Order: sequence, then C-alpha cells, then structure tokens
Amino acid sequence: MKQAPVNIKNKRATFDYELIDTYTAGIVLTGTEIKSIRLGKASLVDTFCYFANGELWVKNMHIAEYFYGSYNNHNARRERKLLLTKKELEKLTRGSKDPGFTIVPVRMFINEKGLAKVVVALAKGKKQYDKRESLKEKDDKRDMARMFKR
Repeated sequence: MKQAPVNIKNKRATFDYELIDTYTAGIVLTGTEIKSIRLGKASLVDTFCYFANGELWVKNMHIAEYFYGSYNNHNARRERKLLLTKKELEKLTRGSKDPGFTIVPVRMFINEKGLAKVVVALAKGKKQYDKRESLKEKDDKRDMARMFKR
C-alpha cells in the first residue's frame, strides 16, 4: 500500500514575500519527527531561517509530537538545522545581509528516497500595495476560470 505524498506548503510566504531564489535543503530530524512528517503533521506557518556559526537553522517550525512516541518524543517547536552546500550557504548569507531580505521556508516534502527536504527561498518583503495587487490578480484569474468554465 503506497502512502500519499507529503507536500506541506507555506502559503503565507508567497503572499508576504517576493521569492528571489530557491534552494532545496535537507533537514536534521529525530526519529519521531520524521514519522510525524510522514503522517503530514507539520506546519510552516510563522517559520523563518537564520544563520548561527555559519550554519542555517530553521526556527518556529511545528512538527506535532508522534502519537506512539512515549518518552522518546521530540519538542514540537525546536530549532532544526538545514543542510546545504557551502556555495549555497555563502549565496544565502550574502543575499540575506541586504536590508529587506530574509530566508523563508516555502515547502516541505519527502523525496523518492524517503528523506525530508525543505525548500527555502531568499525573499524580499512585499509592501501593502503589492499585496493588494497580488490579491487582485488572484481574483482576476478566478473570474477568468469561471468564465471559461461556462
């Protein structure tokens, strides 16, 4: 029996930020954390990344406690290390130093080998008028789809 693919998105990130560049990173997890992710019990809401000692860390990512975890269970909102190449880390460091830029997790998925991956993006914050414009575009697309459906 094949399990449904895990694809957890951060919808708020694409609304609040303009995504400049994306990278796929591995993530360091414990045993109960990967089991919870495979069940789809994770959330990327209010999640962000930061650098500490030349390493990229993700903060505020919620991975629910595993039901059968007993005393081995993990803390739901602990900080987790992201795994990227040195070149990618240098690019992200240079990009995030500019004012107005940040690093945001956009999507979490499990690849073909069964490993959890996080897509992080170098992003620039949108202004209020940009957000209104993207809402208008979304409404226009929905209206056009309704028109063609009829």
